[in-house]
Amino acid sequence: MKTLSYEFVEYIPDQMEEGKLYVSIPNCVAIHKCCCGCHTEVVTPLSPDAWRLIFDGESISLYPSIGNWQFACKSHYWIKNNTVEWAKSWEDTMAEKNRSKKSNKKMFSKFLKHFSKRKK
Repeated sequence: MKTLSYEFVEYIPDQMEEGKLYVSIPNCVAIHKCCCGCHTEVVTPLSPDAWRLIFDGESISLYPSIGNWQFACKSHYWIKNNTVEWAKSWEDTMAEKNRSKKSNKKMFSKFLKHFSKRKK
């Protein structure tokens, strides 16, 4: 089972270490190199609408899962208590279907916000 170390930083270093999650609270972001070993930088913005970081004083977890279907590796995993938990591989069609659902939810949310502003 693969484990990650972590480092709290103000700014993400130019040279990132493999197997380390860099967390910048001032910039609301966590970044690491893809856990599959392809060395692609994975950026996870921290916010209520994106990823949430849990730090218990000893370990770090990120939620929701990290799905890298836009990368060549198409890796999909969770980071829980400094441990990488792998998900089953997603086929391109499943990834596309998931992106479409997210896009539709965003469009519907924008529509509702626009509509509620017009009624006032």
